[in-house]
Amino acid sequence: MNDQRDDYVHGHHESVLRTHAWRTVENSAAYLAPHLAPGLSVLDVGSGPGTITIDIARRVSPGRVVGIDASQDVVERARGLAESEGVTNVEFAVGDAYALELADEGVDIVHAHQVLQHVARPVDVLREMHRVLKPGGILAVREVDYGGVMIDPATAALTEWLSIYRAVHRWGGGEPDAGRRVTSWAHEAGFSDIRSTGSLWVFATHAERDWWGSAWAERATESTFATHAIESGHADLETLERIAAGWRAWATADEGWLGMPHGEIIARR
Repeated sequence: MNDQRDDYVHGHHESVLRTHAWRTVENSAAYLAPHLAPGLSVLDVGSGPGTITIDIARRVSPGRVVGIDASQDVVERARGLAESEGVTNVEFAVGDAYALELADEGVDIVHAHQVLQHVARPVDVLREMHRVLKPGGILAVREVDYGGVMIDPATAALTEWLSIYRAVHRWGGGEPDAGRRVTSWAHEAGFSDIRSTGSLWVFATHAERDWWGSAWAERATESTFATHAIESGHADLETLERIAAGWRAWATADEGWLGMPHGEIIARR
């Protein structure tokens, strides 16, 4: 029996969903865009609030798109967004990445963005994705690598945040440096035709810093990350409040810059 923790380090606090809802194909799945064509079927694993999923659905219409997420509340939010935007070729459901409710060889594309870093057994998840892909079908995975995150000014508070974040992430059973691991995980899961690339999120304008810094200031003290940081013994409330203040200060610094590297793969079954 596997007794390893398998906790989602961020949880579903509004500050978390706010950053997730920013994501689109353009800023988070550009490497997949050339492979999206009308009529294809797509499974989006870990679809969250649904913004990438709905963007994919527009690009493959009239093809069908299914987004699955572990949280019923988040699934309902995604359904509401699809309805409000009039996108009818997408559906959202609660699902388990370890046990996908799809037939063997049933879908053209499986997409996952920032998912494998949060599961204790990423290779098992990839094997499930391999199972449901049609022969010649495409796996598209993108994962951040916190071991390569670049912050300026690198204040004591934000340096402490990065160290604590990575420790809490691993305590929860995940891998914060997943970006560099996706290619080896895919090989282990049975994929052989793999193209590996990388890309960078950069937050540098006043608006970008305000948005990201404000969100993380909240997450540091109010989200599941805060609960896990305290429960695991990696931080106390005073430390988390210091980190939150560090994010707020960074957000107002004219020279503030944040770069988050990502590993990406396109693999064929």
